[in-house]
Amino acid sequence: MTQSHDRKSAILARNLTLTLGANGPGGDGATSILKGVDLTVPDGQVVALLGPSGSGKSSLMAVLSGLERASGGELSVAGADFMGLSEDQLALARRGRIGVVLQAFHLLPTMTAQENVMTALELAGVADAAARAAQELAAVGLGHRLHHYPSQLSGGEQQRVAIARALAPRPALLFADEPTGNLDGATGAAIIDLILTRRAETGATLVIITHDEALAQKAERIIRIADGRIASDEMA
Repeated sequence: MTQSHDRKSAILARNLTLTLGANGPGGDGATSILKGVDLTVPDGQVVALLGPSGSGKSSLMAVLSGLERASGGELSVAGADFMGLSEDQLALARRGRIGVVLQAFHLLPTMTAQENVMTALELAGVADAAARAAQELAAVGLGHRLHHYPSQLSGGEQQRVAIARALAPRPALLFADEPTGNLDGATGAAIIDLILTRRAETGATLVIITHDEALAQKAERIIRIADGRIASDEMA
């Protein structure tokens, strides 16, 4: 695995591009989503990627988190050269190092809250996953819901399980993609406070993807995305 030369950077991207689709008979051709993104995020920083729907912010998050392959450019994340890794190597590089909280919770419906969190810990090779999962759920206020299934939990509770699952392996880098999109105002505010508190406790780098200006203001740094490019980059 190729290591980043800049170990103080959680993310180091140069001329990052993403093109979807391909030219072919009857096709409309390729669509350019990311159009040459340059981005450096130091370890431990809280960053908001802010932009309207269709601006490319979620696609950028997908590339930076390893959920999507960039089409071109250079990308080092959590010390690994994401452009030079095979799919298996990429999965190993992400495991335990990168956590992702998605708007859709993606909890496994046949597993309890504790088992959902245990799965992430077991994949990361953490010993005593059951006890750690219980601790993580207690930290997000769900110590009394360990054995409940997703269908027995409210939307806010499911989101808290998803946060516990993402943070349980103590990842160096955490992505939160529209983390309050499906929640009411009060629950959403509580979830954001929880993410920020847990991030502070673990020292992780946090990247929040949002279209909400007020939410973005909670970050240390705001990067505005427009038409697949960085339109502005400033400290909050």
